[in-house]
Amino acid sequence: MKQQIIADIHTHSIMSGHAFGTVREMAMGAKENGIQLLGITEHAPGIPGTCDPFYFYNCKIAPRYLYGVELIHGAEVNVLTGGKLSLDECFMKCLDYAIVGIHKECYGDEGIDKNTDNLIACMKHPKVFFVSHPDDGYTPLNYERLVKAAKEYHVALEVNNSSLIKTDRLNCRENISKMLQLCMEHRVPIILSSDAHDPDWVGEVTKAIEFVDNFGFDEDLILNNSIEKIKEFIGYDESKLWKKG
Repeated sequence: MKQQIIADIHTHSIMSGHAFGTVREMAMGAKENGIQLLGITEHAPGIPGTCDPFYFYNCKIAPRYLYGVELIHGAEVNVLTGGKLSLDECFMKCLDYAIVGIHKECYGDEGIDKNTDNLIACMKHPKVFFVSHPDDGYTPLNYERLVKAAKEYHVALEVNNSSLIKTDRLNCRENISKMLQLCMEHRVPIILSSDAHDPDWVGEVTKAIEFVDNFGFDEDLILNNSIEKIKEFIGYDESKLWKKG
């Protein structure tokens, strides 16, 4: 890959309940690993041990720069049965952006058609700009429908570095390849994410880069090789942020 990944916008701090670094430690990890824009996306309700949803209400006062790294604040929100989001609207509106994803801790497989229906329903929310790890064959998806919906609803799909390391994802590589081919055909953007739960893993997307390089994916469709592309995609408006003083 000619362009370095300089934004990692799917990461978790200790507030998610099963991670190992504070926000400040995650920012330091980003600095040490060459990440200029860090997205903190704590798990929304549905994942055991995660933060109270009121945490997301207070994102308005969360730090925006630490150790020379710029921060944006979102949430990884669960897809629930019936296409519902696991975070109430009063908290969704407080986020810079949301990632939606299926997690076995709070979702049971309903078959390829219904799984796809539920995910697409969640993608329609105006704060949702990304889908996390849509690669696990244990909850199969119709990738043709998913990619076309991503284009329609202005959502990018994720190549998750953690998925490529884990051994419990069914047909992960085959599913990612199918998704990438359709993304190129329909000109749908992607992100490469660490899904880091520890400061040392922030920006670790080596497996994801290797995968898209071997696939021959169009780098113009990768959002997080540019801070400007990410900010434009989520409509990030710094003038609306709370400031001290």
